[in-house]
Amino acid sequence: MSKHYNSESYWHAVILTLFPEIFPGPLNTSLAGKALKDKIWRLDVLNFRDFVLESAGKVDDEPFGGGAGMVMRPDIVDIALESASKLVDDKAPIIYLTPRGRPLDQTRIKKLASGPGAVLICGRYEGIDQRVIEAREVEEVSLGDFVLSGGEIASLALLDSVIRLLPGVLGNEESLSEESFEQNLLEYPHYTRPAVWHDLRGKKNCIPDILSSGDHGKIKNWRRKKSEEITQDRRPDLWAKHIIK
Repeated sequence: MSKHYNSESYWHAVILTLFPEIFPGPLNTSLAGKALKDKIWRLDVLNFRDFVLESAGKVDDEPFGGGAGMVMRPDIVDIALESASKLVDDKAPIIYLTPRGRPLDQTRIKKLASGPGAVLICGRYEGIDQRVIEAREVEEVSLGDFVLSGGEIASLALLDSVIRLLPGVLGNEESLSEESFEQNLLEYPHYTRPAVWHDLRGKKNCIPDILSSGDHGKIKNWRRKKSEEITQDRRPDLWAKHIIK
């Protein structure tokens, strides 16, 4: 397959959407925005409407079998995907953001960040025709057990999670090893100055003494203990994975 760029020079995202004006949105600011300007990653946005067939006249149609809502046509989505596939590396996965997909987790994000990029399908209405999902071997991914109006916000969240893992994006790479979901644990609490803070009710709030002790071994153990306590309390599913591992 011929490429129009050096596929090894940056991580490449191609978005398929009905609302291209949403992108890059927040990804044009802060660390992701700087990385975009520095060409650590690249973004191309394709509008489904640009691939509408004259015979169809629109991107969606009524669902077979009846029911509310409209479904995005497989022929139009497939043509758009064919165009998107010419922009990215052959190994870049095609991902469809949908509530029925497999839950997105940090393990999947890390794998995506280590690859060449991804094609992200942002569905609307009742979603896209199942046939194109199967024909293109599309990976269905869910951001969580809730429903959004479309896949655009979910795509932004996925991209932000990936971009921050790319080499050269974060100033302190070491901080990645202590984040939530490493070793299936949630992150420990953080504190900063002032060491003694009086809230608006006048209550005195102090940092845990151990954090100002200077004993790095004890601090490390305290943080580990807090991570374990928080994970057990808030995410027993993660804790079960942690203790098995």
